[in-house]
Amino acid sequence: MRAPCRTEARWPHIQGVRVVCREVGTIMRRMEPIRGERVTLRPIAELDRAPLKAIRDEPEVVRWWGAQTEAWPGDDDTVEEWVIEHEGEVIGSLQFCEETDEDYRHADVDILLTTRTHSQGLGTDAMRTITRHLIETRGHHRITLTCSPENARAIRAYEKAGFRRVGVTRLSERGTDGTWHDELIMELVVEPG
Repeated sequence: MRAPCRTEARWPHIQGVRVVCREVGTIMRRMEPIRGERVTLRPIAELDRAPLKAIRDEPEVVRWWGAQTEAWPGDDDTVEEWVIEHEGEVIGSLQFCEETDEDYRHADVDILLTTRTHSQGLGTDAMRTITRHLIETRGHHRITLTCSPENARAIRAYEKAGFRRVGVTRLSERGTDGTWHDELIMELVVEPG
């Protein structure tokens, strides 16, 4: 399998970002903000680090995501990380990775929102927005995600965005307490035709 393309650097500005495939050194695409019905998604800029770190430290976010690293956001070169904005304010982030092998092509997404915006439809809008982008712009027909089977709020948001439950993988993720936990796999598939 080929390694996915990675970003050349974290985005130094919000408009027009170069994404470079290190393996061949060519510019792949410019990253512009993506507008949803109520949210805007855009690449993370350095000025977003402080508000995102504060969100990541909220107890309800830590419950599902675990503790952050010192380098987060930006500590994982295998994903693209985006800010979620609502009315000009940073309210969360999402990340995705892409399988580039044409025989297994798909994208996998993950999202976190500040607790005070939960149950307002903003997570659903963010998920609809990124899946539309991944399907229409990046050419994917299948988007996947995993979450805790106990995270009912997130599951509802994903289902509203068009995802369906596929199944539960048993004891597949180690929690911050050192014990193994189940994960729910969900997918959104665009059928041909």
